[in-house]
Amino acid sequence: MTPAAICQAGFAHFQSGRIAEAELCCQQALTLDEQHPDALHLLGVLCFHAQQPDAAVEWIARAIQKAPKAEYLLSLATVLERQGRLEDARQRYSQALTLKPDDAGLWNHLGNLLWQLGHRDEAARHLQQALKLNPQYWEAAHNCGMLLLELGRHAEAVECFDLAEKLNRNSAALYQMRGVCLSELKRFEDAAADYEKSIALDPRLPETHNNLGLLHWRSGRLEQAFACFDRALALRPDSHAVLNNKAVVLMHLQLLDEAVATLQKSLTVAPNDPQARFYLATLQLLTGDFERGWLAREARWQLPSAGLVDRGFAQPLWLGDQPLAGKTILLHSDEGLGDAIQFARYVPMVAALGARVILEVEPPIQQLLGGITGVAECVGRSSSPAFDLHCPLGTLPLAFGTRLDTIPLAEGYVPAPPTARVTAWDNRLGRRTRLRVGLVWAGNPDHKNDHNRSMPLCALAPLLDCDVQLVSLQKGVRDQDQAFLAEHPDLVDLTAHLTDFIETAALMSCLDLVISVDTSVVHLAGALRIPVWTMVAFNPDWRWLLNRNDSPWYQSMRLFRQPKRGDWASVVDDIRRELEGRVAASRSRHDQATLLPA
Repeated sequence: MTPAAICQAGFAHFQSGRIAEAELCCQQALTLDEQHPDALHLLGVLCFHAQQPDAAVEWIARAIQKAPKAEYLLSLATVLERQGRLEDARQRYSQALTLKPDDAGLWNHLGNLLWQLGHRDEAARHLQQALKLNPQYWEAAHNCGMLLLELGRHAEAVECFDLAEKLNRNSAALYQMRGVCLSELKRFEDAAADYEKSIALDPRLPETHNNLGLLHWRSGRLEQAFACFDRALALRPDSHAVLNNKAVVLMHLQLLDEAVATLQKSLTVAPNDPQARFYLATLQLLTGDFERGWLAREARWQLPSAGLVDRGFAQPLWLGDQPLAGKTILLHSDEGLGDAIQFARYVPMVAALGARVILEVEPPIQQLLGGITGVAECVGRSSSPAFDLHCPLGTLPLAFGTRLDTIPLAEGYVPAPPTARVTAWDNRLGRRTRLRVGLVWAGNPDHKNDHNRSMPLCALAPLLDCDVQLVSLQKGVRDQDQAFLAEHPDLVDLTAHLTDFIETAALMSCLDLVISVDTSVVHLAGALRIPVWTMVAFNPDWRWLLNRNDSPWYQSMRLFRQPKRGDWASVVDDIRRELEGRVAASRSRHDQATLLPA
């Protein structure tokens, strides 16, 4: 037999697990030709199988010297990758692709290696090329879907998982990952169906139960979410991520003692977990424990989900422990527009300590907050002013040691809008014959708690029967609300003229009352001391506390709380009765005024 035929037999033995016979074939082939490349390659493969990677590299490298075949380069790259020599492996995979550019397997291997090296976009292109060459390549379809999911390219990832599903409908992991993508694309019903398929194939995966629980939570099905998290914990009791999710559900159900116990258990498992510490801070603030809550709330900086950016300033962070006289301090917005308005009340207090205050906020509120007492300069994030210290606006309560009984209740700390703008809005609204009431029924649809704090416009329909002039303050009306708005022209909508918060403040200054869900509008109204009725969800944001209808943050605010989860109807009914009472009182005053002698 020729050396080639002997090597062919040796590879057959190796693939069948007959290692001794394969080694014998190598010896026979090398006896006939000591430089035969197939024999050298096979010997390297056998060394790799025998956990002798250095010897494997040596034998396969000798084979490549004799004949640089793609299959030899692939074997060498595999050994180098196993040794952790990833850049060397990358070079060998690339050489193999040069020889066999139509080999889908090589594209897949190199794509996976590039993924390990952190070159994710390049890796995705390689995996997509593997699929282009071989649409029946399940591993490439699955891997490409996983990588695109990691890159946040969810629609493309779903396409890859769809292809993988056609090739194999028995992968629980595939359905789980596609469910994650579908959930991110807000295709919640499809996502739930995939999670159910995954659980049917393998009910032992705690991640799937957890993901299904998160989906139920986002959709407001808290009892189902709670059950899913319990099933996940039965499989993995020490999962601090699932414990945190369960705590959130308990918070939404207002089972606060149980939520605290669950978070403490999570912190026992992972003492430095910022998510658990942040949730615990939220509970502490919600219940008025500001002393512990402000400090624990600093965990928000370690949460990727919070979307906060550590600015990396070289200047020190001010936490109230350094003198400010003669210093310039940058106070910068770190959360939403409403948060910035709420915490801007601390600016005059910082200035009173002798500091020159530079206030950095988002463009829509820059002009509005630039006029606050003590602001020397109001800038956007793109500017680069010189300063000595800095402090995020959301950290100022911690810096001042704010307690429930020491909240700075600055009266109208945001300056009134220019008279000319107020006059322009008064003219747009026409002659005042009734109470003017502004309405906001929805917040940012991308907010993670939007499904709890927003309502459809039709839920406010009972207010249309009140003898008042209703004025929309709602920016970004959703599609489902457009038709209702068009059918009720008596609800005045001039929001096209609301180009920034100064314009919103000017319009609000023409109103007798603002009624709104929990959005930045209520903070603006409160900061201007305009009467505002805030509609609060059953599980409120921490700043609205519990069991009270006033707010220690705003003197002009009244809170209307859901008596049970999702019950906006009761809230609107309470507001309608109160509004009718205010209308009656206004009429009485008007009637008395007309009876007075001229």
